[in-house]
Amino acid sequence: MDFSALDYQALALFIGVGFVAQMVDGALGMAFGVISNTLLLSIGVPPAAASAGVHTVESFTTMVSGISHALHRNVNWRLFLRLAVPGMIGGALGAYVLSNIDAAAAKPFILAYLTAIGIYLIYRGWRFPPQERAPKIVEPLGLAGGFLDAAGGGGWGPVVTSNLLVQGASPRTTIGTVNTAEFFVTVTISATFLTQLGLAAFTLATVGLLIGGIVAAPFGALLARRVVPKKLLLLVGMILTATSIFGLVRALS
Repeated sequence: MDFSALDYQALALFIGVGFVAQMVDGALGMAFGVISNTLLLSIGVPPAAASAGVHTVESFTTMVSGISHALHRNVNWRLFLRLAVPGMIGGALGAYVLSNIDAAAAKPFILAYLTAIGIYLIYRGWRFPPQERAPKIVEPLGLAGGFLDAAGGGGWGPVVTSNLLVQGASPRTTIGTVNTAEFFVTVTISATFLTQLGLAAFTLATVGLLIGGIVAAPFGALLARRVVPKKLLLLVGMILTATSIFGLVRALS
């Protein structure tokens, strides 16, 4: 990358996108990868390079976000361990697959599933206050979320956060725990991409997303702690539905 010929207008745009995406991700436990990856793909970045770039950025933003969530006591550490280890395994597998095989064929089916989950979460948040209970299916979610996050360029939050909420987990601690575990997943994914692709994904967009994401990361955890659970559930459902429908239309077009 030629830093002597930076397009500062484009850099400012990427910083803005990174800031907004991380604010949404930190507060609702999803969407940074989906928003950022969609942007990179729209400007012509190849899928593997786009996913690698996004995860390079997330290695830093999730570290700051995870520390912030921990300081605000938004993390369930037992749930964290159950998610992080299988998530790292799934992430490494997904990064290897995307680097060597075209995994795009399954994307429409995944997005259709996430759209249905988002609609259900909106219904559940609108009609009923969240009834909190300990989730039973955790490790398979971590494995699937890590794999889909790497192979699809985003998906850890939508897959893991939404499914834990469907099972009745506390919205605040679910979002904080998923965000904190995501750091270890993204570092694993980034390391795998690095061995497969080298530094090809380090672009102007990556730099802008990184700056904006790091600036926004501490504030998302504060929002997650202050917003009431029912509103969190509705917001998660709306963001998940909107991003999944957009991605589905794009994948089918």
